[in-house]
Amino acid sequence: MSRMTLEEKLAQIEGIRPNDLMIDGKLSLEKCREIIPHGIGHFCQFSSSLTMSPSELRDFVREIQHYLMTETRTKIPAIFHEEAITGFATQGATTFPQQIGMGCSWNEDQIIKNSASTRRNMRAAGATYALSPMLDLSRTAHWERIEESYGEDAYLTSALGLAFVNGLQGEDISNGVAATTKHFAGYGTQNNNSKEFHEEYLMPHEVVIKKGNVKSVMPSYGRFKGKAVVTSKEMLTTILREKLGFDGVVVSDYGAINLTYTGHKLASSSKEAAVMALNAGTDIELAKPIAFPYLPEALKEGLVSQEKIDDAVKRSLIMKARLDLLDENPAIGVDGELDFDPPANRKLAYESACQSIVLLKNNGILPLKKDVKKIALVGPNAATVHGLLGDYTYQSMISFWWGKSFDPNNPKLISLSEGLHNVLGDDVSIAHERGCDWSAPLESMIKKDGLGDSRLAKVKMLTIKDVPQPNLDNAIKISKESDVIIAVMGENIYLCGEGRERKGIRLPGEQEAFVKQLIATGKPVILVMYGGRPQVVNELEKGCAAIVQAWFPGEEGGQAIADIMIGKVNPSAKLCITYPKSEDKTEVNYKNEYTNEEPQYPFGYGLSYTNYTYSDLQLNSSTKITDDRFEIACKVKNTGEKDGTEIVQLYVSPTDENSSMKPIQLKGFQRVDLKAGEEKSIKFLVSPEQLVQYKNDQWIVVPGKYDFKLAASCTDIRLSGTINIKGDAKILKNGRSVFFSKNQ
Repeated sequence: MSRMTLEEKLAQIEGIRPNDLMIDGKLSLEKCREIIPHGIGHFCQFSSSLTMSPSELRDFVREIQHYLMTETRTKIPAIFHEEAITGFATQGATTFPQQIGMGCSWNEDQIIKNSASTRRNMRAAGATYALSPMLDLSRTAHWERIEESYGEDAYLTSALGLAFVNGLQGEDISNGVAATTKHFAGYGTQNNNSKEFHEEYLMPHEVVIKKGNVKSVMPSYGRFKGKAVVTSKEMLTTILREKLGFDGVVVSDYGAINLTYTGHKLASSSKEAAVMALNAGTDIELAKPIAFPYLPEALKEGLVSQEKIDDAVKRSLIMKARLDLLDENPAIGVDGELDFDPPANRKLAYESACQSIVLLKNNGILPLKKDVKKIALVGPNAATVHGLLGDYTYQSMISFWWGKSFDPNNPKLISLSEGLHNVLGDDVSIAHERGCDWSAPLESMIKKDGLGDSRLAKVKMLTIKDVPQPNLDNAIKISKESDVIIAVMGENIYLCGEGRERKGIRLPGEQEAFVKQLIATGKPVILVMYGGRPQVVNELEKGCAAIVQAWFPGEEGGQAIADIMIGKVNPSAKLCITYPKSEDKTEVNYKNEYTNEEPQYPFGYGLSYTNYTYSDLQLNSSTKITDDRFEIACKVKNTGEKDGTEIVQLYVSPTDENSSMKPIQLKGFQRVDLKAGEEKSIKFLVSPEQLVQYKNDQWIVVPGKYDFKLAASCTDIRLSGTINIKGDAKILKNGRSVFFSKNQ
């Protein structure tokens, strides 16, 4: 097979033919500008469109950089930006669990390891900039992008988001990958309450700016006080730069600047949208130049200043300098053959999947007993890989952006069927039948509100090849003949993700009716749900013997679920989001103490194959508001017969009924590994500044009595004690600086 030319490789992007890039037989910079935004600026994410080996991808990047540095006037290399939420979004690279699953791991160390592996892969290929992580707080399962979040809580999202950024950027960003915190701020939810907006929705972004040294921010597609965020000077200058001290690059979401004109209808033209965005503080237009090319004209007309343009250019160049791209001979990729999914990465993917899968119900059927000899494995997700993959994975992107199929063996994706066969071998008979399809016709729709990125017009609902038609009668037959039924239901990459809006949040299509028929057989049903959101199971919960929430668990997901089912792995994950009992579209947040409706499962909830007891609470009855830290300690014991990991959660509640603080808030957590019968002492070091509130445009710590609660979930409080914070109210003139408890 002959080696592709640069022109042929570029031609893979958006279906552009080699001749389209040529003038008089030579590669044309002007033509390349159709694909390389700003010519020498930021190269549009492209890896998701290419079917190259890692080494070929690296060589491709080097060729483009060489071309830009030798054939252009400025000699400045491009920044290649990519998606990195579940790993490097390119063929052959490790695919980790979707972010909502990693939120349920409550494991900062694991997230650091995952994103560090992503950094190594991206740098090896010559990519230096990531449009990740997404740090929006998600409080309704109806939002199609909920899967990209770490859930509903500001504290947990901030801690895990900071871990992601630290792993991706590394100790020295000159050989790391620049992270982008998005979507700034309050995207996907209501943000009309100033106090809640500052205390909660801003917090994850504030943390990664102040503690993670993030130098890239992406404004949301939404509005703030009636203005498109990408054109909001209050959001991007007053709040972001002046209050939070951000000094990096602001990049638009794809097409967001022009959507101020075409979608929000807040600008009279693309030129006016460009002027509004630049003057507000947006530096770079992604994915391609639509509105910003009008800036020279706007400059002549006095609508923007040369200083504003120079500031934006300077910040872009400073970013390139930070990434070590302005050296005389910048290192583009690493030499030698590359492997984007080595055994060490697959091990991380497996561990991550194991820690992301939440056991929601178990009447004792799990782990499977030795007397189980016949399993009916049914459901649309039982033997396929499409339920493993979240949005902005390589597999999802190549399907939706480019209308191409992906290779399930590059990287290798393990279905639950394969995972069960791997662990059970010939000892157990596994009969498989789909039984029903994923969804009914038109259940999932492409959003056409004009407020999404430019890919939405190209999204196609692809028919999955080589999948047999479901046979309901056979599924019921093999279920009646089984010892246990494993029903693998839920969503796939076509039913959840940006721009894909479902009519409801129950199990899609005929899945719920199918599960009811399985329950009616009288055989124990283990319901496994894939997907990017909680799916309402209130009518199934009582009839199922066990319920497993698998999310989109990544390449090793099927193996991880199988190992949990046989007891090789003891589940430890706990919900990072409230699991609703109905399809009510009212936002749900545990901090409001579930005033509207009791949830199906509360925030912080998750079962194990063992039990844990909490004892010996130790705390002082009072502390000074000026103290650095105060201690809260207890003992945790594994009282069961299996080794396990408990996630101990620390909450605080005000005792004053008139307090403006939320009734309950997470203020710390620890993962505690415990052997069977083992007991450990743990300690939280809490700062009074963690009790800070936003009032009258200032940050203030209010003295008084507060209840501190050690818990297994937000509703399962095991120990509690009151501490009196003494002293005068403390105003933080420079804003928040202490965000987290310290663990011992």
